[in-house]
Amino acid sequence: MNSLLLRQAADAAAGAQDYPHGALYVVATPIGNLADITLRAIHVLGLADAIACEDTRHSAALLREFGMVKSPLALHQHNEREAAQAVVERLARGERIAYLSDAGTPALSDPGALLVAAVAAAGYRCVPIPGVSSVTTALSVAGAVLGTGFVFLGFAPARGAARTRWLEAIGEREQVQVLLEAPHRIDDLAGALASGIAQRQVTLARELTKQFETVITLPAAELPTWLHADPNRVRGEFVVVIHAQSAADGAATVTHDDAMLRTLLAELPLKQAVSLAARLSGQPRNALYERALAFKAAPAK
Repeated sequence: MNSLLLRQAADAAAGAQDYPHGALYVVATPIGNLADITLRAIHVLGLADAIACEDTRHSAALLREFGMVKSPLALHQHNEREAAQAVVERLARGERIAYLSDAGTPALSDPGALLVAAVAAAGYRCVPIPGVSSVTTALSVAGAVLGTGFVFLGFAPARGAARTRWLEAIGEREQVQVLLEAPHRIDDLAGALASGIAQRQVTLARELTKQFETVITLPAAELPTWLHADPNRVRGEFVVVIHAQSAADGAATVTHDDAMLRTLLAELPLKQAVSLAARLSGQPRNALYERALAFKAAPAK
């Protein structure tokens, strides 16, 4: 691409707006396809006195694509608090500072939230420069939200009891949920969803905006089979959209769940029976608990 012409177009399109000194500019960058960067982002990156970023090598390469020679400042999850104070000091000198995470919109699942909080606490302005987000990109083709909102869960804990409990909680929520997963853990996640919320629709989006982008929607029960059908399907970064639980989902399992719950109640204390039934069925604990209380009050004949 002709970086000079692109920067000229960016300056012409975005230059009329006021860009105050002594402000932090939180800039969204592409998640894969470089063409997704906005003209306003290019203008701000050229205007900034300094650029803080999650990975200096990654961001330096991005800047070179647009003909910018700048030395980025490292600000990542391991040094965010200390680096944020350095940014605040530069803002006090009237500088414009841009912040980039490795890809997409900063301060969601990537670093940036502590930086924004520190800048705001110091009394300086934070200016959003919007653009690509893997979360909204996946939601836009999932057909799941339908005006009801969604819950963003970020990445699951890597291992252990925390991960198990985190995955169990997915089945307890009836609304749309969005989470991120790495390729080396997607198989484990698919197995957990297949056993926990088998009837729920799930949209799996991988390698969004890239050459091998894949978006598929299917019942959670079918996720492991779909992934194992082609080794390439477990490669890349994943966004997973769990659709809201529908009335049909509940109706399809209520008879089986009630029978299982009655059997467990006959052998176990109520709370233990409900907990086990929730793990086996993927149904919300609260709903199972209410049914269990009803069964206790009026046992089946």
